[in-house]
Amino acid sequence: MRIEKLNENKIRIFFDIEDLIEKNIDLHTFMSNSMETQDLFLDMLDKAESELGFKTKNYKLVIEALASSDGSFIITVTRMLPNDAVSKKQKKTVKTKIKAVTPNKQSSIILFNKFDDFCDFCTYVNKNDAFPIQKLKSASLIFHNDNYYLVFNNLKLDIKEFNLLYSTLSEFGFSVKNEILFERKLREYGKVIFKKDAINECVKYFG
Repeated sequence: MRIEKLNENKIRIFFDIEDLIEKNIDLHTFMSNSMETQDLFLDMLDKAESELGFKTKNYKLVIEALASSDGSFIITVTRMLPNDAVSKKQKKTVKTKIKAVTPNKQSSIILFNKFDDFCDFCTYVNKNDAFPIQKLKSASLIFHNDNYYLVFNNLKLDIKEFNLLYSTLSEFGFSVKNEILFERKLREYGKVIFKKDAINECVKYFG
């Protein structure tokens, strides 16, 4: 983790893949504002205060999170005018309400225990007009160790589309952490079922 002070009221924090693996945090955990994410926020603010003198007590905070193409995160923290009513405990509550910016150009992997589960997901998506299926044509399906993995690359979704995608996927499969590293393993040892446009291909042949 590296912290950069932009001005008196703004800092930028860089997390690389190793940092995220160490903290057991991935893209989906980060977006869900989990307890791990909250603890990470508090740790980084304490470090910013000790290293840069960037105090956040009694300040309202605006936090923006961007995900880069290699799976790392860049977080910008801006402190607003002091507010004596905001305690450190309340500050943590403020952070939990902050939504990260849409993580474009990200790899994401979903595990399906059975091929039928994947087919059920594709059928559901195909019948849901609100689903951004046209933005998911890069998706490939890979078989490895008796499981099926749906791999998304270059996701370019807005927040509404992103939330819809992963709330739907959670009904049929399981999110895989550390996508960047795991995808390399899949590409090397897995068997490709659909190289691209996996959802539409499934509907075409098995729907």
